[in-house]
Order: sequence, then C-alpha cells, then structure tokens
Amino acid sequence: MKFFSGFSLKNDQRFFEPLLKKTDYTVAGFSYGAIKALEHTESLLGSSKRVDTLQLFSPAFFQTKSLQFQKLQLRAYQKDEALYLKNFIKACFAPYEQEKISHTSHTSEELQELLSYKWNLDTLSEISSKGVHIEVYLGSEDRIIDAQGAREFFKEVATVTLFNGANHFLQRKGEENE
Repeated sequence: MKFFSGFSLKNDQRFFEPLLKKTDYTVAGFSYGAIKALEHTESLLGSSKRVDTLQLFSPAFFQTKSLQFQKLQLRAYQKDEALYLKNFIKACFAPYEQEKISHTSHTSEELQELLSYKWNLDTLSEISSKGVHIEVYLGSEDRIIDAQGAREFFKEVATVTLFNGANHFLQRKGEENE
C-alpha cells in the first residue's frame, strides 16, 4: 500500500488504520495527499503496475469555494506561517480536542495547489474504467473542506462513505486516538 499524507503532515496514516486496505495494490491519501494519490494512480494506468483500490480520505475539495477564500488562505499563510498551520491543524481536529501530529516541510506552492485543485470527473471515471475501485471517506463535521459538496461530486464515480459527526481526520466524539 502507498499512502500520501496531508499538507504539512507526516505519520497521519494512523488516523485511518481501521479503514486502510493494506495490500500491495492500494493507493491512499489524506486531504492534500488524496490529490497526490490520484495523480500517482493516474500515472500508473498505462504501466505494468497494478492498482485495485484508490482510497481518498477527506480529499482536499475546495472547488466550491470562492477565489477570495483561496486568496485569504494564502495571504494568512504568507503573513504568519506558524500561526496559519496552528489554526489549520486545530480546524482539522475540530470540533474535538486536538491531538499531537507530526509535521514535515511544506511550501506556499503546495498550499496553492491544494486550494486551487479541481477534481476532474473524466479523470476519475477513466481510473474507475480501468478496474480501480475508488473509495471516498468524509466527515460530516469537517471544518476544512466542503464535505457535502465533495459527497455530491464523488458519488458519481466512487463509493462514498460519510461519517456523521466526524471531523477532517474522520474522528467522532469519544473516538479520538490515544
């Protein structure tokens, strides 16, 4: 299994352990990592590499947000990167208590890509038509992405699971990881 982490994160795979299909033929990604997982899967389509399942956990879905939203996010990041990331991580865990999370290097270009990425139904349909089962997991209380918009978008090409009461990390009250 190949897993792609969220923006500025590492070792975030642990949040999705109960859902991950741990086979050599699974590609998975969380939030920004979902974009990278899709791109990786797409790059393998014409090769001899096999992918059976593409798992997208809280995929970075901002295409229903305004350009102004994108500009405000980038401006806040450029003004105070540390404060932006602190608030971003807090929002990922909201409405529940924030847990410790490991960070990695990141760039404003990656944030720009995350915020401006447009998911393409044709690309997803092509991947599906090659025999790759696409699974999307969303939390109804996600304060990062438009979970309802993502649900409506992805349901045409994927099996979509919406966890009621769950945050961006798909945690529900009383289910936070130790």
